[in-house]
Amino acid sequence: MGEHKAGFVNIIGNPNVGKSTLMNALVGERLSIITSKAQTTRHRILGIVNGDDFQIIFSDTPGIIKPAYQLQESMMDFVKSAMEDADVILYMVEIGEKSLKDESMFKKIQNANIPVLLVLNKIDKSDQETLESQIDYWHEQIPRAEIIPISALEKFNVQNLFERILELLPTSPPFYPKDQLTDKPERFFVNETIREKILLHYKKEIPYSVEVITEEFFEEESIIRIRSIIMVERETQKGIIIGHKGSAIKRVGVEARKDLEIFFGKQIHLELVVKVNKDWRSDSKQLRRFGYNNS
Repeated sequence: MGEHKAGFVNIIGNPNVGKSTLMNALVGERLSIITSKAQTTRHRILGIVNGDDFQIIFSDTPGIIKPAYQLQESMMDFVKSAMEDADVILYMVEIGEKSLKDESMFKKIQNANIPVLLVLNKIDKSDQETLESQIDYWHEQIPRAEIIPISALEKFNVQNLFERILELLPTSPPFYPKDQLTDKPERFFVNETIREKILLHYKKEIPYSVEVITEEFFEEESIIRIRSIIMVERETQKGIIIGHKGSAIKRVGVEARKDLEIFFGKQIHLELVVKVNKDWRSDSKQLRRFGYNNS
């Protein structure tokens, strides 16, 4: 058997370019939540793919934005740390996009001394002429990058991208046990699944004012009993989350439970409680509690 390869492959880009869809396609598991809303990913999520002679650690980071409050600053810290330990950068753009929302981050990608694969997504929504002009444009912007057109949603050319990543990985022993799928605990995926349903079903500011914490996770032989808290910033938001006679929160619970039963392969009993946690997005202590602030 040949040498073992292992490395960190970090997916970076603006919001809504399909990073989470690509991450899940590459890993073959639904680790990152996917919605059409911006800022769906708040944390840095690792997805680990193991083969006999390789281990690829994919990292999905929050979409790059100009931070407006402390939570968003913490989200951008995850992106910066992903740049620092990458062995390969996947800079993901979509057809028609021009550059990153953060100029300094864009310069780092332009000057990176590690392989950069510029992943041009959503080519299923484009014609040949547009695609060719986009490839020319990005060749000028980042001459050292290798451009790979894909459709993450349709899984078009994703396998070729995977194989190219494998070629670029450094020789290294594995960083994680070979049976490990992610660096996140089970409760994290419960929280993210519930938050995804909130992103899908509530409008305006509500989804961005929500944080989910799983307080209880008891696994028995045939069932997992879960109690999760949905935190909001205002009393009025609490009312909206619960809905008329509890109808809105019930829908979130039913849909989250179905997804979690598929994810864990067991029956799920899910209890949801809504609590007000005033201005948590701007509170350092609360952000640390929710895993955002390392300072």
